[in-house]
Amino acid sequence: MPSESTPDDRTTRRVLLLTTPHSYRTAAFVTAASHLGIEAVQAVDMPAELSAHWNFRLGVDFTAVEEASQQLVEALAARPVQAILSLDDSGAFLAARTSQLLGLPHNAAAAADAARNKYRMRQLLAAGGILSPRFRRFFSPPSQPSPVAGEWAMEAIAAVVEAEIGYPCVVKPEDLNGSRGVIRANNRDELLAAATRLIQLIGPGRHFLVEAYIPGVEVALEGILDRGELQVLALFDKPDPLEGPFFEETIYVTPSRLPDAVQAEISATTAQAARALGLEMGPIHAELRINDAGAWIVEIAGRSIGGLCSRTLRFGTDASLEELILRQATGLPIAGLRREGRAGGVMMIPIPEAGILRAVHGVENAKAVTGIEDVQITAQRNYPLVPLPEGDAYLGFIFAAGDSPAEVEAALRAAHAELRFEILPEIRLTVISNQ
Repeated sequence: MPSESTPDDRTTRRVLLLTTPHSYRTAAFVTAASHLGIEAVQAVDMPAELSAHWNFRLGVDFTAVEEASQQLVEALAARPVQAILSLDDSGAFLAARTSQLLGLPHNAAAAADAARNKYRMRQLLAAGGILSPRFRRFFSPPSQPSPVAGEWAMEAIAAVVEAEIGYPCVVKPEDLNGSRGVIRANNRDELLAAATRLIQLIGPGRHFLVEAYIPGVEVALEGILDRGELQVLALFDKPDPLEGPFFEETIYVTPSRLPDAVQAEISATTAQAARALGLEMGPIHAELRINDAGAWIVEIAGRSIGGLCSRTLRFGTDASLEELILRQATGLPIAGLRREGRAGGVMMIPIPEAGILRAVHGVENAKAVTGIEDVQITAQRNYPLVPLPEGDAYLGFIFAAGDSPAEVEAALRAAHAELRFEILPEIRLTVISNQ
């Protein structure tokens, strides 16, 4: 893959990583940067006062883009970087804006914004002729309405949905990720309940979408863009049906078992979707649904795969996905983009119920299952667990490899069956005033 430029080898290669305090991705990028001899500077979405004691971790407010971009420009004046990478959707717009100010290669700010805003994404995909569900945008009231006004507003939403979208439909937030807040509704009662629940999650004065439900099997595509050209790095099958009412992802397995012609259509559709949004460089992660009508883009993000899932991917001479991304971003040569090794997969361990995680049993038995490479429990003991649609995390991850995708899937399911979770109901105390 051609690179934009190659800095003088005597110059320190440096990259700015925009991340969040609890991002799964940060450690993998820092490790990859160290392996490549690249200095990784981190800017974290948090107040500057809280990050002052960290080693050059800049604290900035990702939502205050203009102020934050100027803050980053000033901070990097004495330590110039070759690239700025957002590890999560929340920092994509800030990365584009700051790169623009510093004259670094970047996606257009409008493209970065479209890749994280579901409404703008739907608009551009439809305009680009990409298969898209019917959709409408709604607004949660800026303040708590009276019960009568609130009921009237919800009935008005239902009337529009029934006239323009129909059932089943999907209620989703405009700017959250990881299936958070995404709820299927099959009739008016379910729609009203779903919309009410989502509004409670996102709060007042926020937009949300209702769109037609897309039936079919779901896949995830991992790729990298170079001057608008898409190189597919991996295509994951999602063997568990994602039919709602919530859409918690569990198993990813690669290579895909879909026919070659279908895989080619998925790749072509993803490339068209990236062009429709204006994305031209860097990693992309796309979710698609496949049915008799073709390949539908559920979402496309200008970042790499979430969680710890990238551990299933190795390229060329044992390079990680993060190494490929950093090489492209900083102008280092890329030896090979073909995924190496046997079939691989990961299970994002779902949260079975809300409560306090006290213990996890069976981890060693799960690791002993044939084909299992590792089991990582990332949820903290004695901390609350929040399942979807309100939650935004998993209990952990199971990694497997095998001679075939079927073997990998079977190993992941067998390992998960060995795990047992002690979860205590969370006790909520009500304080009664004597006044």
